Amino acid sequence: MSRIMVIAGGDWQCPIVQTAKKMGHEVICSNLYENSPAFQYADWGEVANVLDKEKNLEIAKKYRPDAVLTDQSDIAVPTVAYVAERMGLKGIGEDMARLFTNKSLMRDFCKNNGFPYPKYKLCYSCEEAVEFFEKSIKGKAIIKPVDSQSSRGIHIIEDSEQLRSLYADTLQYSHSVNAVLVEQYIEGIEFTVDGLKTSNGYFVTAISRKKHYSYNASIAQELLFSHYDGEYDYDELRTINTQMVCKMGLPYGMTHAEYKFMNGQFYLIEIAARGGGTKISSDIVPIMSGINSNEIFINQLLGKEKQVKLSDEREKCAILGFFDLEPGKVAGVEGLNEARNYMGVKDIMLPLQAGDIIERAKDDRSRAGHYILWADNYGKLRELEEKVKSTIHIIYEGK
Repeated sequence: MSRIMVIAGGDWQCPIVQTAKKMGHEVICSNLYENSPAFQYADWGEVANVLDKEKNLEIAKKYRPDAVLTDQSDIAVPTVAYVAERMGLKGIGEDMARLFTNKSLMRDFCKNNGFPYPKYKLCYSCEEAVEFFEKSIKGKAIIKPVDSQSSRGIHIIEDSEQLRSLYADTLQYSHSVNAVLVEQYIEGIEFTVDGLKTSNGYFVTAISRKKHYSYNASIAQELLFSHYDGEYDYDELRTINTQMVCKMGLPYGMTHAEYKFMNGQFYLIEIAARGGGTKISSDIVPIMSGINSNEIFINQLLGKEKQVKLSDEREKCAILGFFDLEPGKVAGVEGLNEARNYMGVKDIMLPLQAGDIIERAKDDRSRAGHYILWADNYGKLRELEEKVKSTIHIIYEGK
């Protein structure tokens, strides 16, 4: 039995805490709130902001873990690297953690290593951002925090006044530097690529094609996972992502990247040294690849790496969908338990109660809920999705 420290303890960290427990390990979990969801599965729950490196180091010194990690959380990656280095544990290092969490450094990497990149600039004031937008973009732009997660603070910009009005909102989510990234907006379809770096090479474990909400092009409504696409070359995308990760020098572990396709090229949007959120790494990667990347990752940290062999079920597909619900006050929800029992339903999370107010999503975190489904082919997957949606009913007050 080993002792594992997991930094971050929200809903998306529950699976890796549960995996570590199933493997027979003791788990310490740190997170900002006393009632953090992952604490119920851990042996010890310690209250600490994931951004507070010294507090998390103090917790590590108290429990002396054999490994420290996070999953599905960008903002915890630098803290994990910091704690690992000071505790003498296996880690990717602080420089590598910065490269995989700082969007400006990712842009610099693409520029310096021959990968496509949009016009961009790291701006330290609103006026600097406006000047770059007016002189260099000449079209739509997007402004982003340097290092955040869940699409917080990301805005599509069409004119200078809009940039001025939204700059402060974006800036508040930049953690490591008091600046905002302004870049040319990349039109086109968006994709995600998850993978696993091992001592035997890099393996792409899942690829999805995204669809966004009609009212907000920055927030995903659907991720359709498949092994190939009739319009876009997934083999090329696999090759680009593999080259990217290997050139960046990640020594081991899970990755989650987002790309857009424009003018015949795949452009990196961002790449992270952790698994995909909303249970992509824990639930969808095993469906699409046949491997448990969370378990492999824990073993890597403990020096027990095993050979990786991906499944070859080419027709299997999965979907991570987010409910698009009519705004209003909830009176009740019907059909959830019935829908969860259908064959091919991996997960449905719709935490609505009577009295809750449904609003349009402002970022990834404010979406009403999600479902994860899988099937042996695309047709069956869509049939199951329709069945699930027709089974679940939201009852609104006054309607």
